[in-house]
Amino acid sequence: MKYEEAIKRLEEIVSLIEENKLDIDNTTECLKEAQQLIKFCRDKLYKTDQEIQAILDPQQ
Repeated sequence: MKYEEAIKRLEEIVSLIEENKLDIDNTTECLKEAQQLIKFCRDKLYKTDQEIQAILDPQQ
């Protein structure tokens, strides 16, 4: 999965929740999915930041 895809899906989940379009079971499933997507995005950003730092400062 790409970062952009994960963000798009997170936006979809937020929209569904805000519009109150989910029942309690689907809300729980979507929140679990959102939690996984947030972790994926956070990890991706951290890894990218580390790679950029390594390029900019190869002495590290």
